[in-house]
Amino acid sequence: MKIYKSKIDWWLGLVLAYPIFRSIVSIIDGEWIGYLGIVLCLLFIFFISKSTRYIIAENQLIVKCMFIVNYKIEISKIRKIEKTNNVLSSPALSLDRIAIKYNKYDEVYISPKDKQVFVDDLLKINSEIEVTI
Repeated sequence: MKIYKSKIDWWLGLVLAYPIFRSIVSIIDGEWIGYLGIVLCLLFIFFISKSTRYIIAENQLIVKCMFIVNYKIEISKIRKIEKTNNVLSSPALSLDRIAIKYNKYDEVYISPKDKQVFVDDLLKINSEIEVTI
């Protein structure tokens, strides 16, 4: 079993900039709720960055992100891997993504930190995967 972490883009911090800014303003105004806002934002960042991962276990690719997304894809069913910057919601913390196409019409977008190592490890299991990254 091998675990791959997700690449993390700067935009994730930008998305949380407003709630953090608003929490700081609340603290300056003497409201205790601001501390709660900062703690919740930091916990969210920590939790999502630690829970988004991609696992190759035997003949399966397991994609995990928090408790919501959990794909189990048979590596033998993967037909194509291609580079994408698709902004659709996905278990990826970066827009520097790859699309994993499997079965006939299924696909998932992920962003492993080291894409080439990840793809090479998939190719070791299924050498017939078409790769365009």
